[in-house]
Amino acid sequence: MNEQAVQATDGSESRFPADRTSIRWFGTATIGSIGLILGGYLLGDGLLRAKEAERSVTVRGLAERDVTADLATWTISYSSTSTDMGAAQAKVRRDTEAIEEFFAGLGFPEDALQPTGANVSSYTSDGATRYTVRQRLSLRTNDIERARRAVAQQFDLVNRGVFLEEGSGMAFTFTKLNDIKPEMVAEATRDARASAEQFAQDSGAKVGAIKDATQGYFSIEARDGDSGGWGVSDSPYKKVRVVTTVHFSLD
Repeated sequence: MNEQAVQATDGSESRFPADRTSIRWFGTATIGSIGLILGGYLLGDGLLRAKEAERSVTVRGLAERDVTADLATWTISYSSTSTDMGAAQAKVRRDTEAIEEFFAGLGFPEDALQPTGANVSSYTSDGATRYTVRQRLSLRTNDIERARRAVAQQFDLVNRGVFLEEGSGMAFTFTKLNDIKPEMVAEATRDARASAEQFAQDSGAKVGAIKDATQGYFSIEARDGDSGGWGVSDSPYKKVRVVTTVHFSLD
């Protein structure tokens, strides 16, 4: 091994390996040591970040709101059966006039009631052919109170000789969901934070920022449950509901 003499500050000489192999060895060892130190730091920092990431909580927030429907639709189906096609058609025309008079008497404008379909069917029994003529009219209105009165008095149509078929019920719809969505999402988020704060309090932590959130689906149902029954589709009084899922960090 080659050695090189070096004059020390006190006048003495010191020697150290000076060949290239030794220099490379010392360089590699130095780099390795630095790598181990840096790797240990990064590993420790990563474990710390992972530990911090574990400090989080996922909760759900609920928002509900009672609303009143702003659109009423009523599909009225009626029919007449006879062995004479002309007689069946004439009966349906009389029923149509009776229905139009019924709604006019309640104050509905003429264009509130529109025809939506008609069909004729027949069947033969014991050599006699019977014809059934069906007609459908649809009421569409934003006057909810007037629509409710019409439903309440629908038996008057029966008294006028109109045979209402099953499925002739009023449907109430709330169409202004987009107007209340932002407020309800904010309310659900506040409810979720309140739940997270209770959890944090029990675990000795504090609620931090939102890490991620899912809005969930809005549902609109009858406020007092499904009324059901023949001739009644639902109620104009609705309950809008949304559930959000929010992931909070804990400090």
